[in-house]
Amino acid sequence: MEKVSGKWALVTGASSGFGQDFAALLAERGYDLVLVARRAAPMETLATQLRSQHRVQVKVIAQDLGSAEGADALMATLAAQNIQIDTLINNAGFGVFGEFTGQPYAKTEEMLQLNMMTLTRLTYGFAQQMKQRGEGQILLVASIGGYQATPFYAAYSASKAYVLLLGEALNVEMAKYGVKVSVLSPGITATGFLDVSGQKATLYQRLMMMQSRPVAEIGLKALFAGKPSVIPGIMNKLTIFSNRFAPRWLQAKIAGALMKN
Repeated sequence: MEKVSGKWALVTGASSGFGQDFAALLAERGYDLVLVARRAAPMETLATQLRSQHRVQVKVIAQDLGSAEGADALMATLAAQNIQIDTLINNAGFGVFGEFTGQPYAKTEEMLQLNMMTLTRLTYGFAQQMKQRGEGQILLVASIGGYQATPFYAAYSASKAYVLLLGEALNVEMAKYGVKVSVLSPGITATGFLDVSGQKATLYQRLMMMQSRPVAEIGLKALFAGKPSVIPGIMNKLTIFSNRFAPRWLQAKIAGALMKN
């Protein structure tokens, strides 16, 4: 594993799950870190551990990225502190489980703001800076749900399809500027996702569950190798590959049956 020195990585959604694993893995590589999420306490605990174990700088920023102003506020804070982001891990996001019309619209709108608009704003802002410097890395966290319509996660799945296509396109666009852009599309993983979404794990989800850290490792490996997209886990790969042999209406029917409690 190649070590770096003097480079900063920004990890969003760093208070739990993938975010904490991304942070730990990047600290192992020698990156100084900016950790961002709404809850400061778990990030402060992680920051203390990483400073002690890896002798890296870790800054904690408690910022609500689910608001329309959140991304700009974060970038302004970093600019004021003269912190140059070399690697962006656009990980923050959440899902809402249940029938589309059965959810409070405000919750769905908040999810779309975080999953798409905030992600896009941060990607745009830091990609501009990386383009000017001629180097940088951006990892976007999507989902295998982004590969197909998923009843009971309709808007979430659609938001991750946006992330997937955005990242794969930017992988081509940004390559000539020396900037790597990759997309990680996990399946169900042992994070707090289900608790936040409000879903009880189905049999399918329990059988397919992966651990968070190996998934994060796969994502970072793909990013530093310059791969446009990666699906972690053989079963997740087979799931998406098998979609090629089914019409889209049937994919949605199957997905709905697998997601329904």
